[in-house]
Amino acid sequence: MNTELELLMPGGSLEKIKYAVAYGADAIYAGVPRYSLRARENEFFEAEKIKEAVDYVHSYGKKIYLTCNIYAHNNKINGFMEAMAEMVKLKPDAFIMTDPGLIALTKEKFPEAIIHLSTQANNTNWAQVKFWKDYGVERVILARELNIKEIREIHDKVPDIELEAFVHGSICMAYSGRCLLSNYFSYRDANQGTCSHSCRWGFKIYANDALKEKELGRFEADDVMADYVPLEGDFYLEEGERKKEFLPIDEDEYGTYIMNSKDLCAVDYLEELKDAGITSFKVEGRNKTEYYASLVARAYRKGIDAMKNGSRISDELKTWMLTEVSSTTNRGFIPGFYARNPKAEAQELSQRHAIQTHLYAGRVVSYDSENNIVELEVKNRLDKGDPITFITPDNEQELIINEMYYFGHPKSETLKTYTKKEVKPTEHAHPGDKNIFLELPFNLGNDWDKSIVRMTYKEAISLKTRKDESSKTLILQ
Repeated sequence: MNTELELLMPGGSLEKIKYAVAYGADAIYAGVPRYSLRARENEFFEAEKIKEAVDYVHSYGKKIYLTCNIYAHNNKINGFMEAMAEMVKLKPDAFIMTDPGLIALTKEKFPEAIIHLSTQANNTNWAQVKFWKDYGVERVILARELNIKEIREIHDKVPDIELEAFVHGSICMAYSGRCLLSNYFSYRDANQGTCSHSCRWGFKIYANDALKEKELGRFEADDVMADYVPLEGDFYLEEGERKKEFLPIDEDEYGTYIMNSKDLCAVDYLEELKDAGITSFKVEGRNKTEYYASLVARAYRKGIDAMKNGSRISDELKTWMLTEVSSTTNRGFIPGFYARNPKAEAQELSQRHAIQTHLYAGRVVSYDSENNIVELEVKNRLDKGDPITFITPDNEQELIINEMYYFGHPKSETLKTYTKKEVKPTEHAHPGDKNIFLELPFNLGNDWDKSIVRMTYKEAISLKTRKDESSKTLILQ
């Protein structure tokens, strides 16, 4: 049994895997389309792509786990086993699985395969963990609904199995992620890997006579913020993009449960989780950007390194970690169930948009190290005079944009050959348009190809408020 502490990062693409490894991941989990719960936000559609990812991660001495955690219908069993035969040959470090039948078939046909039990299996008690340990599973990924006391008891009762827990990222409102909303609303089964994230859509709530009351002037939207009064009659939701499609719902004193959840952030509980027996600290986010993968990995790497060195995570370091993860897209943070049941505090009722302190400004795609000229893929609007920060795995440096160019840079013959078009100065750059070229007052070093560029705003930016005071369009990554 491995007792080394591990930072486990998501890998939705080979590009994101490269950033996660560069910024501190000990291990990567990557899904296989059709057989993982991220079938859509996933570039690994062919065995060759998966092999490339496995080989890349192993070349850095890191581990990679392939996620195959669907609950299969009959028509997927044969295809799953055929795919498993191909995946076993690639020698990943483990397979993350859920379905007991598929686990049994895999162990029968591929006894060398190491299996980690997915959080989708609702791993909530020590007896269940012991069952799977006795069956040959080497690691159990615990349900998000457990508190630290329960985790400690599981470890005490079953000490000879690895335990993994989520410490950061989006939280599904359904129990251990086993949601039927997507299937109900858009006929896409979350348990088959095609979730449409229906819980994050924007809804309105209607009583069966609400429209009549509104016409009579007796119905105000602010009434829902008053002290709870038991509701009588039938109530319905209307999703923002599906006008006049009224969906019946139930509601109690804690609200309507299919609304947004805040995001998990366990920075303050890493030490308690370690003491309770957790060895693998998992971050959610296979469909998020390399910006997210880089900065979240960098933050948790610092905390895990402090614990590996036998020291406590200082308050100063925790503050820095929280500042770092707050610079990425989030819906506000809670520690999940680790301290207690968050109840209504888990829901984001006041706003349905993401909040962050920084924006993903751009990604370095080429670099003239002799002249310190970079080519930048623009991720959010940039203007002359904007302050930006270049972050590499080992450093971060700031500058103010004084000049930027399209099609090359006057001081770089190397990058000027990138295009035959004439170099052109610009004062504005937009995402989805041409790349820009900047001169840096510093050297990016050998890891320039893993550079992340971010920009700061005076106030947190939200998806709901898409324009700043200058009416500049913002697109969050």
